Amino acid sequence: MDGRGRPRLASVSEFQFGAAATETIEDALLHLARQNEQAVQESAGWMGSFRETRIVEFVFLLCEQWCLEKSVSYQAVEILERFMVKQAENICRQATIQLRDKTVPRNWRALKEQLFNKFILRLVSCVQLASKLSFHYKIISNITVLNFLQALGYLYTKEELLESELDILKSLNFQINLPTPLAYVEMLLEVLGYNGCLVPATQLHATCLTLLDLVYLLHEPIYESLLRASIENSTPSQLQGEKFVSVKEDFMLLAVGIIAASAFIQNHVCWSQVVGHLQSITGIALESIAAFSYAILMHSVGANTPGRQQPISTHLAARALRAAASSNT
Repeated sequence: MDGRGRPRLASVSEFQFGAAATETIEDALLHLARQNEQAVQESAGWMGSFRETRIVEFVFLLCEQWCLEKSVSYQAVEILERFMVKQAENICRQATIQLRDKTVPRNWRALKEQLFNKFILRLVSCVQLASKLSFHYKIISNITVLNFLQALGYLYTKEELLESELDILKSLNFQINLPTPLAYVEMLLEVLGYNGCLVPATQLHATCLTLLDLVYLLHEPIYESLLRASIENSTPSQLQGEKFVSVKEDFMLLAVGIIAASAFIQNHVCWSQVVGHLQSITGIALESIAAFSYAILMHSVGANTPGRQQPISTHLAARALRAAASSNT
C-alpha cells in the first residue's frame, strides 16, 4: 500500500489535556473505577489467554498499515480476547457434555477446527469493528478487508465478512465498546494535571503509549515476573496462576504502573510525587505501584539477562525506586 495515499495518522501531540470540567472528570473516573472493579471480580478461567505476543503484534501492525489511531489497536485486541475466551469456554463446555453423554454427537472437535480455520478472519473483523467504534476518525471498508485477506490467501465474500462481524457481536451480546488500559491511563493523566503534577501530562502521554504497547507485546513475561515476585517463588502452581488472573484484568493497576514507569523515565526526580498522586487518586498501595513500574522498566530499559546477573526481588527493587526518587527531591 502506497504510503502517499494513506490518511495522516493522529499525532500524539494533538491529544489535549485540561479541556474537560472537573465534575466531568470525577464522574468519568468513578465510572471507570466501577467498571474495573466489576471486571476484576468477574475475571476467571481463560481470560487473558489470547493477549499472546504474536496476536497482539499482528493487530498492531495491521492497525498501523491501515493508519488507525492507537485506541483502535487496543480496542481490537480486547474485543478479540473476549470473543476467543467465549469460544474457548463454549468448546470446553460442549466437550464436557459430549464426553459425559455418549448419545450426544461429538462435534466439539469440529467447533475447535472451525475456530482455528477462521481465526485470521475473526481477528480482522475485530479490527474492523474497533474502527467503527472510532467512526469519527476512520472506518475500514469491506473492500479493504477483503483485499487484505486475499493477499494472505484467504478468499472470503462480503457476506462472509458481515457474518463474521455478526458472530462476534452476538457472542459478546453486542457489548464491544470495552474499556481499554489506554482509557485508564489518559483519565489518570487528566487528574494528575489538575492535581498539579510536576511532569506535564502531554509529556507523559507519549511515553505511556510506548510502554503500553510494550506491556501488550510482553504481556506474559511481565505478568509472570509479577506473579513470581508476589509469591516469592520462581515456579508458581497452577492454582496460583489461576488466582492471578484478576491481577491481569486490573486495568487501573496497569495504568498506574504505566504512568509511574513513564514518570521515572521522563523525570525520576519527580517520581515520588507522581506515585504519591496516583496512590491518593486510586487507593492502590505504593508498593504495588512500585512493583508494577519496576516490572515494566526491567522489561523495557533494564531487563536482566540470564547468566549475567542475579534476579532482583521486586520488593527490593520497589524500595530502590523509592529511594532513588526521594534522594533527588
